[in-house]
Amino acid sequence: MGRSATIEGLRKFRKKLLRERDPWHDTSRRFRIRRFAGPECFLEHLEGLRVAHLTDLHVGRVTPMAVQYDAVSMTNAGEPDLVVITGDFVCHSQVYLDDLTDVISRIDAPVFASLGNHDHWAGAEPVRKALKKGGAEVLDNGHTLVEIGHQRIQVLGLDDAYTGHADQQKALKGLRSDLPVIGLSHIGEEADALWEGGVPLVFSGHTHAGQITVARLHELSVGKLAGHKYVHGLYGSRGAEDPRGAVYVGAGVGAAIVPLRVGERAKREVAFFELGEQPGAFDEHHGEQAAHPGRKPSAKKKLKRAQAVRRKQEKRERRSGNGNGAR
Repeated sequence: MGRSATIEGLRKFRKKLLRERDPWHDTSRRFRIRRFAGPECFLEHLEGLRVAHLTDLHVGRVTPMAVQYDAVSMTNAGEPDLVVITGDFVCHSQVYLDDLTDVISRIDAPVFASLGNHDHWAGAEPVRKALKKGGAEVLDNGHTLVEIGHQRIQVLGLDDAYTGHADQQKALKGLRSDLPVIGLSHIGEEADALWEGGVPLVFSGHTHAGQITVARLHELSVGKLAGHKYVHGLYGSRGAEDPRGAVYVGAGVGAAIVPLRVGERAKREVAFFELGEQPGAFDEHHGEQAAHPGRKPSAKKKLKRAQAVRRKQEKRERRSGNGNGAR
């Protein structure tokens, strides 16, 4: 069976979930399966390598576990060769780390992860341990070489830039120019520097696509007000002759505060990228989009974000010292 047929089977699988479940409590209908080709520069290196992208699981009380399990089921049904997840695995605490481990352990393909701001707020090291226990490889400003059959690909992961933990130079050190590479970064704007470092395709998250995408409200809230260049979907260029690269900002699976999602682009999402396929070879959800103007965070804001991580860590340590646990 061809890979295109597999995707069609995945869509049928989603419809089957809808028929079998109580429609009042169904979660799969709130997902979208989106499919894209990889960069043209991968054509000479790869053939038929499928990557599934998930982001912002936010395992916790705001997002029902049924949502997490549906995301895993749809990911597995797509038969990816590897799965990348770009941060915010938890919400605000470490209470649900065992649930996170369970979710990750249910994914059939090799999993590669990078952390997000919520992971650092909750405690980065316990989140890393939960991910590793579930079988994921966590990439903190580094990269690894993956062999799938006769094909080889590098996977690079940046630690979270929002909280000041990203180190581009460290992540790019030793990267091979003769092998294809994909990058993971919770914050999409980090893709600009990764492109310059030889990473033509970057996966990211953080924005949740704005969660409300009617009347282009997501572009106002996440783009203009929050200052993000990349709000949701595919930006940049996958062309071999274009000096830029591409970044994909996923809509995410979970939510950290309000679970409301309104509008087609805001739907929970599992995205598949066919690396080694020519852009335009099949119908994609949307084409490459122009970036928003964006606005870099000030030095004062960066400091404030870093201080927030330290305050939360100190608070956990005080609780632990009082015998109340680190949660």
